[in-house]
Amino acid sequence: MITIIKPQSVFTLKFKEIWDYRELLYFFIWRDIKVRYKQTVIGAAWAVIQPFLAMVVFSVFFGRFARIPSEGLPYPIFAYCALVPWTYFANSLTNATNTMVANQRVITKVYFPRLILPLSAVLSGLPDFLISFSVLIGMMFLYGVYPTANLIFLPLFTLMAIVTALAVGLWTSAANAIYRDVRYVVPFLVQFWLFASPVVYPSSLVPERWRALYGLNPMAGVIEGFRWALLGRGEPPGPMLFVSIFVVLLVFIGGIIYFRRMEGTIADVI
Repeated sequence: MITIIKPQSVFTLKFKEIWDYRELLYFFIWRDIKVRYKQTVIGAAWAVIQPFLAMVVFSVFFGRFARIPSEGLPYPIFAYCALVPWTYFANSLTNATNTMVANQRVITKVYFPRLILPLSAVLSGLPDFLISFSVLIGMMFLYGVYPTANLIFLPLFTLMAIVTALAVGLWTSAANAIYRDVRYVVPFLVQFWLFASPVVYPSSLVPERWRALYGLNPMAGVIEGFRWALLGRGEPPGPMLFVSIFVVLLVFIGGIIYFRRMEGTIADVI
């Protein structure tokens, strides 16, 4: 019997191989969760403190002083509803960027699908997302704001946030393994991206003729869709959301190609 080994195309995602290594993926996810809160005083409460304090600051300066419109919602609800998916995206992107360098000893010693590393960094943030989301639900009932029937679409926008974080994380994690200064660029990118997204302001402030163009920011579609699905306010599914979905898919496919291309040389240069 003759076995012929051929190089695989960079366009191959290798779903079967990732499934074969699913136990390793689970191990990385569980390890990331444990390390994140190991020897911490308040543990998983950090998942709430970060978006909650940001909500307080935004409510004071943008809601009370700047009086930015909040589409008829209490500004704390308006801001925190956007901060839940945004905080998940920002933390997942940061963790995914550093994951290749953080696991360089493992990468250089044994083979496994490298895609598992940024994927685990993104998925390990979901428990924090669920914790902060539960706080949002409590705040809504406290303010007398109740979910709408659009709630059934919320998992789709959550999935979109996950794919967006993974798509960008594929680019930054592979690039950071080659150019270590990428990890210093990402925090500035996240800060700029925050104010380029409708977190502290509604997308209705963007002129109608620019809405579709504004959708080139995929987090604009995620955040507005999140508000619409949960609160019944914000931009309903339309051109902006469809542009965001298209951009996410484009970045995701490009990220896979770039990551697969760099995957073969990462162990040599990391």
